[in-house]
Formats: sequence, structure tokens, C-alpha cells
Amino acid sequence: MSTETTYAELTRWIQRVHALGTVGELLGWDEQVNLPPGAAEQRAGQQAALAEAAHAAASDPRLGGWLTQLEAAAGLTADQRAVVKNARKDYDRATKLPAEFVREKATQDSRGYHAWAKARAADDFAGYAPVLAKNLELVKREAGHLGWAGREYDYMIDKHDPGMTAEVIGRLFGELKRELVPLVREIAASKVKPRADALRGFSTEGQQVFLREVTERLGFDYNRGRIDVSLHPFCSGTGSDVRMTTRFKEHEPLDSLFSSIHETGHGLYEQGLPADQLGTALGIHAGMAVHESQSRLWENQVARSRGFWQCFEPRLRAVFPAQTAGVSTDELYLAINAVSPTLIRVDADEVTYNLHIILRFELEKKLFTGELAVADLPGAWRTAAAELLGLTPPNDREGVLQDVHWSGGAFGYFPSYCLGNMLAAQLWYRALALRPQLEEDFARGDFTWLLGWLRENIHSQGRRYDALELARRVTGEELSPRSLLRYLRERYGALYLR
Repeated sequence: MSTETTYAELTRWIQRVHALGTVGELLGWDEQVNLPPGAAEQRAGQQAALAEAAHAAASDPRLGGWLTQLEAAAGLTADQRAVVKNARKDYDRATKLPAEFVREKATQDSRGYHAWAKARAADDFAGYAPVLAKNLELVKREAGHLGWAGREYDYMIDKHDPGMTAEVIGRLFGELKRELVPLVREIAASKVKPRADALRGFSTEGQQVFLREVTERLGFDYNRGRIDVSLHPFCSGTGSDVRMTTRFKEHEPLDSLFSSIHETGHGLYEQGLPADQLGTALGIHAGMAVHESQSRLWENQVARSRGFWQCFEPRLRAVFPAQTAGVSTDELYLAINAVSPTLIRVDADEVTYNLHIILRFELEKKLFTGELAVADLPGAWRTAAAELLGLTPPNDREGVLQDVHWSGGAFGYFPSYCLGNMLAAQLWYRALALRPQLEEDFARGDFTWLLGWLRENIHSQGRRYDALELARRVTGEELSPRSLLRYLRERYGALYLR
């Protein structure tokens, strides 16, 4: 078989494996959006059966043969070598994980979500602790199967962000923490305070109309995606079928708006990946830090800017005339950029948000080293929240039970949010250097230049480069917290420290 034919067979097969994975994502989306409560156990079985089928396809011996031939072949292009390298990593992972383990973990992941949802509603960490302990045991076993024994947390981090390690993250977070904690305290002490009653009584129907218009203007293609309601906002799917969710609160309309813009950033990335390469390294995202850089850039740097609201404030007032009648433009903008420490990560403003991530990263490290037992998590969480945020959770629902991630074994995922914030800030300043009139574009409702620049420099690159290399190539700098700290000081200093 020629090298060209072998490469074609390889890509055809790994795209088939990817297609099976997208079916699993669709089932997961449905589980959180539409599934009847009584069908949870049946869905766990469906997910397990699908995971088993996907694992069988991903570990097919023919893949190993094609990879061996291509790795020895001369004349592969740089793009082809990237595809082969990524496929080898996936194949080795699939062949080293026993099928029984894959089924066990898929079943546990599905059950874990429902156990978490039940425990959160009942504020019952004790009832959830055995599930969390089982999840931790499973990911450690997974790491062991793949040769990461003794480096289990690095394995989980690398799984979400290829090439990243706990040591690198610890250094970046340490630098950020040193300057961010004093900045948060300085802003918290400011006499400038947003109006607590500025935005109240916003109907769900009106919010749906407004956020749909906003996300369409940003560039999300609703012919290839949709948005629904779930307990925890998320985005899944890729290419021509991207599923987003949000949630609605009558007296917190910015929650649904900004969570929708956040998920739109994810959706724009997925819709911007090369369609003919979906499933290969050229058509899948570069990792969750890069993914988060896209969602956070649109949510924060763009959607909290003056230019953005020069465009959308008139429309907000038209949709909600009575609710906004007594709110001035300056009061509205301050409410949009309100800074107030909160116990809930997804409700956090962008100044304090990264402290929530640092808290989770430091606890995860201790869980993996054995320094912290699962049963002791609630107390450790309360202590860390008091130290970093100046707040102590009154219950576990507002503390250790607030996030869905660990229920599915997604340890090592949280750092991606903060790494994404760092990269987003670096991308923002690079974009501004190339096009200083960006906010003037926004004021006209024109987001095409920014989206086009991201398409060219981030989306079209697929997984050619990891987050660290992508940062160097696109921004000309190593990934660091410097741009993020600069951005926070400039935007929030102007509002709170004048």
C-alpha cells in the first residue's frame, strides 16, 4: 500500500472514531437538556455501550499498522506528520486502556453527574463523597494504564491541555496570585459601587430574544448550532452541529447573557475548525486552555467593552424599556463590570474569577498527592475560600458541590480557565496592536475583523501547536499573566481606582 493510500485510510478511520465521539457528546447534551429523570440509569448504559464501541474502533489493530508504516515513511508534509503524531497518541491511549475499564468509567461518569445534581440540591456532600472518591480512583487507574503512575495529575492536565504540567501551571498561577490578590482587595475597598438594584425583572422571553441577537451578531451560525437551557451552561459538538446551553434568572439578566456569550466563544471556535479535517489533528481544537481563551475573550475583552455596549445598549433598552428606564449609561456599564467577591465561580466577575481557579487547582494537587482526603474537601474548600476570596461558604452547595466537573472525572480541567484568561489577554493586546480601532468596529456592531483574525490564527490551526507554542507564534510572547494583569488594571482601574 502506498504512503498516500495509507494516509487516506488512516484519516478515514480516525474521522470515523471522532464521529462516534460526537454521538457520545450528543447523548451527554441530551442528558443535561432533555432526559427524563427516570431515564438516568438507561442513559448510563447507552453511554457505556457507545464508549465500548468507540474504544473498539479507536484500538483497531489496523490503525496501529497504518501508523507504523507512516511513521517510517519519508516525504510526509508537516501537516501529515502532525496528524500521525496526534493519532499515535490517541491510539496508544486506546490500546492501553482495557475495554472493561472504559465501560466502567463511562458508566461511572454518567452516574456521577446525577449523583452530583442530587447532592447539590440536597446539600449532601457526605452522600456524594463515595462517588467522588470512585472518580478519583478511576482517573488514577487510567493514568497508571497509560504509563503515568506517580504523575497522575500531570496526566489529567495533559489530557485537557497537551504539553502542560502542574509545575508550569503552578509557576504561572503563583505569579498571578501575588499581584491579583492585592488588586482584588484594592478594588473591593473602593468607594465606587455598582447599583445592586440596577437590573431586575427581566423576563426570560426578553432575555432569549436579546441574547440570540447578540450571539448572531458576534458570528455564531444558528444554521449549524442551537442554544438551550441546562443546570450548568456548556457547549458541546463541533462543525455543523454545535450545541450550547445557558440558564435564566429574572433578576440577573447578565448571567444568561454573559454565559451565552462565553459559550458562543466556544461555539465560534468549533464552527471555525476546518470542516474537511474534523477528527484529525488539523480539525480539532488545540486543548481546553485555547478553547477557554476564545470563550473568555468574547465574554470579557469584547462584551464588557465600551464599544460593545455603544452598539447593544439601545437594543437592550428597546427590549426592556421599563426595566432600564431608571438606569443611566454609566450605571449600566458599571453593573456590567461589577466587581464583588462571590462564593460561586460561574457568578464571579472577571477580576476575582481567577482566584476561584487557583483555589481548585491547589485542592486538586493535594487530592492527587494524597495530602488531602476526599472526606476533608469541604473543610479545605472553606479555608481556601476565606484566604483567597475573603468569604466562607455557609454550606457545601455554595462550596465544594457547586461545580459539575469532578462528577465526570474531569480533574485537571479547571486550570484551563485561568490559562485561557491569560492567553485571551495576550491575544487581545496583539489584536489591538494590529487594529487599534477594534472598539470602533464593535460600536458599529462589526465583529468580522476580530473573528476573521481568530479564524486565521487560532481556529484554522487545529492542533498543530499546543497552547504554549500557539501563544508564542500568535502573540510573539511566552504565555504569562502579565497581559491579564495589565488588562484588569486598565479596565477596572479606570472604573474603581480613579
